[in-house]
Amino acid sequence: MARQNTVFKEAYNRYAAALRQDAALPSEPEIAAQLGISRSTTRAILTRLNDEGIIQWNKRQKIVLRVPTEEDLFPSEETDSLHDIIERSFMQRILSDDAAPGMQINELELAREIGTGTTSVREFLIRFSRFGLIEKRPNSHWILKGFTREFALELADVREMFELHSAAEFGRLPIESEAWTALADIKAEHHAMLNDFAARFKEFSALDERFHLLIHGAAKNRFIADFYDAIAIIFHYHYQWNKAFARQRNERAIHEHLDYIAALESRDQAAIDFSCRLHLRSARQTLLQSLPQNLAEVAAS
Repeated sequence: MARQNTVFKEAYNRYAAALRQDAALPSEPEIAAQLGISRSTTRAILTRLNDEGIIQWNKRQKIVLRVPTEEDLFPSEETDSLHDIIERSFMQRILSDDAAPGMQINELELAREIGTGTTSVREFLIRFSRFGLIEKRPNSHWILKGFTREFALELADVREMFELHSAAEFGRLPIESEAWTALADIKAEHHAMLNDFAARFKEFSALDERFHLLIHGAAKNRFIADFYDAIAIIFHYHYQWNKAFARQRNERAIHEHLDYIAALESRDQAAIDFSCRLHLRSARQTLLQSLPQNLAEVAAS
């Protein structure tokens, strides 16, 4: 197994950080189930732990010799969460050039491609399926129903209802709330990105996701939080679907964000409502314009 695999690195860090000296480790299947990864990835983790002198692995016996140090772990920039890895692989698959309504998605194949367990993949797909983009079929198969214009419009409608409420609640947060500090940090990141925009404009989608998740958190509504955590995937990735005019679109969006942030900081509810509506209207247009060519053709047919 390639050591550059991010699933391996993320799972290795999680498992190594939980080790306790002199502890006896369970079997490979038990470790794989605990981490939500494949057995091949589990063996790669145990092999590295053994090679680094962190455990002693003698057939079925695995004893922790020492507690790992920070130097034993992979740096954070080389790791992603398992959820992020599954999300990225799944979205890349359904947004590929040959993706079309009716395309089959197999849990086992996707898990094997990522290097993780089928349980983690299945949980992600079940959660994502609530939005009607994919549908469960027998024998661990899923069917892509197609990202149509109608789907995009319905998604934007619900997002706008929730965000208008969340933005209003954000403006009412007490001055001592940590959300204001987080907003100031995000504002600074927007300015830093603008100062080197030619080199960094492709990083905007991740910053966009963080900004909107922060706003939705102000609602303290479990249904809004659950909804947005899932549909943010689509709004995060739509910036990558159509590369034409990406720089111009992202630059316009980042200026709209700064106006939106200024309105939030003013605590003026009318200004917040205006800037929120303006940005969401622009985001709706961008989402529709960013539909991949093959999906746009399906939507028009």
